[in-house]
Amino acid sequence: MTETTTQTQAGRPGKPGGSPEFHLAREVFGGMREALFRGAFDYRLLPPRESASDGLFAKLLPRRIRGYAAWAPHIQVTVAALITVFIGYQVNLGFHGAPQLLIGLIPAGAVMMTLVRPVGAFWISLISTPFTGVLGDSWDGQPWTPSAFFAHIVVMVVVAARTGPRTALWMWIATAAYGASSEVFLGGFGSDTPQMLFFSALALLVTTMVHVRREAQREVTVQRTVTAIERDKRTLLEERTTIARELHDVVAHHMSVVAIQAEAAPYRVENPPPELEQAFVTIRENAVAALTELRRVLGVVRAEDYEAPDAPQPTLADLDRLLDNVRDAGQTVDKVITGAVRELPQGVELSAYRIVQEALSNTLRHAPGAAARVEVGYVLGGLGLRIVNGPARGLVKPSPGAGHGITGMRERVTMLDGEMTAETTAEGGYEVTVFLPVAMEQRIDPAGEDA
Repeated sequence: MTETTTQTQAGRPGKPGGSPEFHLAREVFGGMREALFRGAFDYRLLPPRESASDGLFAKLLPRRIRGYAAWAPHIQVTVAALITVFIGYQVNLGFHGAPQLLIGLIPAGAVMMTLVRPVGAFWISLISTPFTGVLGDSWDGQPWTPSAFFAHIVVMVVVAARTGPRTALWMWIATAAYGASSEVFLGGFGSDTPQMLFFSALALLVTTMVHVRREAQREVTVQRTVTAIERDKRTLLEERTTIARELHDVVAHHMSVVAIQAEAAPYRVENPPPELEQAFVTIRENAVAALTELRRVLGVVRAEDYEAPDAPQPTLADLDRLLDNVRDAGQTVDKVITGAVRELPQGVELSAYRIVQEALSNTLRHAPGAAARVEVGYVLGGLGLRIVNGPARGLVKPSPGAGHGITGMRERVTMLDGEMTAETTAEGGYEVTVFLPVAMEQRIDPAGEDA
């Protein structure tokens, strides 16, 4: 009994809310209400066109007036309004008095209204059509006077360009309904309705295609921007991961050495006091605990297929080998060292080596045949680097990389609280300047002990 009652209520034929036809009609008229009625007379000023001064048409204009290219749509609408007034004046040249002005001014006003209230301008253009016909005394079977005919098409084109294809469709349907009602209720006054529907459909079709193409280009631009941002973030994370891996190997090596030395130190002293033995035991336990924690925290940056390098991490002592490899590739590279050469913390040495390596790789890639110069300066507060190259002398081929080598260098410099500049030179080359600070307590003497 309950099931039968439920089915009867859900499928009650007198209830239009459950009818598919009712839902379809509601969606259709809801779309029309949204496009043509809701907020039809809201103030919506047409903004200047962005980046119009960089377009192809703007580049053909004199430089003095190129800045006004952003106002081209406003100028076009104004010109269309003036043409509307001219058409109304020419057609009714023999009809004098105030009505003659209204024949062209009313449609022209609707055209100008598209700049501030686009959908409202359509309704003004449509509703004013019979009034302009009566004022012009030109109702020879035509619901649209020539000026109203031209103005109405212009209005629909501008409104479609500002709103979208859906509004364009509803405007055309409303115009067709008006033309059909003119024939039915006014009798024979619909002779130019087919022409209006044909030319307006053609104009709206072109406008819609341009609008869709422009929206597609804007969407592609947005997607490219998002893709570039995501690529930059991914490259930055990958570079940070690489740096973290390298530092993990460096720090883990030093912590292992500390643990081994602390364990072996008591055996180097004959009859060490218990306090000293306990101190070395504490040092070893702390070193092992720190090493375990380091491997647990920083070990997550290792990929599953990552293997620690067999050879030690490179330092500035290996710079000559790097320069020889670059020379073997056909690049001319000079090295200049200033200041007293000394051993620096391994993290600084490794970062300096990688920065020089990346800068020379960029030279090989983007300036083939150019001479390069590497300057290493040992100063009181740290280490200075300068890698500069001249303009390219060979064919520059498109690079398959993402072009984020500078990002990696900046990350290394930022990690060490350093400073970096990368810019083109006056001669057409490129220059990378880096300063890596080294505190006094971080410096290492040749014997391997802290200074």
